Amino acid sequence: MFRLEKRPVPSKAWIIATPVLAVIATMIAGGIMFALLGKDPVEAIRIIFWDPLFSEQFASYSRPQLLVKAGPLILIAIGLSFGFRAGIWNIGAEGQYIIGALFGAGVGLAFYPSQSIFIFPLMIIAGAFGGWIWAMIPAILRTRFNTNEILVSLLLVYVAEHIMAAMSLGLMRNPEGHGFPGSRNFQQYETAFNAELIAGSGMHWGVVAAFIAVIFAYITMSRHILGYQITLAGQAPRAAKFSGVSPNRLIVFCLGISGLLAGLAGLFEVAGPAGQITTSFNQGYGFTAIIVAFLGRLNPVGILLAGLLMALTYIGGDLAQLMMGLPAPAIQAFQGMLLFFLLAMDVLSNFRIRLKKQGAA
Repeated sequence: MFRLEKRPVPSKAWIIATPVLAVIATMIAGGIMFALLGKDPVEAIRIIFWDPLFSEQFASYSRPQLLVKAGPLILIAIGLSFGFRAGIWNIGAEGQYIIGALFGAGVGLAFYPSQSIFIFPLMIIAGAFGGWIWAMIPAILRTRFNTNEILVSLLLVYVAEHIMAAMSLGLMRNPEGHGFPGSRNFQQYETAFNAELIAGSGMHWGVVAAFIAVIFAYITMSRHILGYQITLAGQAPRAAKFSGVSPNRLIVFCLGISGLLAGLAGLFEVAGPAGQITTSFNQGYGFTAIIVAFLGRLNPVGILLAGLLMALTYIGGDLAQLMMGLPAPAIQAFQGMLLFFLLAMDVLSNFRIRLKKQGAA
């Protein structure tokens, strides 16, 4: 009965409305899922989206945590957005996040128990370098051997996880930890600890870096020739080649910047909220950041808002598990619905729904 008719140009109204509709659809579908699990759907949605911000019982803890959770998501998503705009698909930010944490933590532990003020800056440089060098593997393989960066970057995540487990059980294991896996706790190592800048606010250097990344990305994409080249490469690859854009340089830059920012996110997390390298250090931020990037329409300001929203689902999801006994996979499925509905409804930005005309008898 219906057909899709391609629009001459994408609809700006639908581009703006799609993320909002995707969130509403996610609430409805999530509510149905919670009801099937035998839980009150209205209460579940209220706990996830309302209580962390406005409940007197939880807000004092949840509001600072909003920045703590949003920081790495925004930082990684900003990096991914450069490549996604250019049609370069880095799906391995989780691995770059892990390697960045390992490099940064390794530098900090190497200087233990020194109290030099230069340790944390060195950790930041090492974390960024670790994420960058891990992203250079799919970049070089793509530019030299034309391999698929999606598969290579994704498979490297599992390599990074095995390296992390080996480090937690071996080279980085705390010698004073009575044999338990995991490194020393950076919260007890003052000069290497990413502490809150304002007590009780959740604001640490990782959050500051996320806001700086948003500003940098906005200026680059809207005011710099590089942003124009990235957009052109994504929308019209052949036109980009004729205009003198080097595809290989663009691949190296986009994968490099995404790896660098993911590595920074890993360093700030291990030196701050997480506190140490363990076998379960990674929380899936690298994969969730893909949802954040698309929910924010690959726009820096949109990513900032999407990161805060996704952080809210993390905190609210934890509360729903605690208060209602919802299983963790249900919360993960709820978060995944956001991307599903966003991609589904994104069709309306480029196509109109038309009623099929019946042929003559």
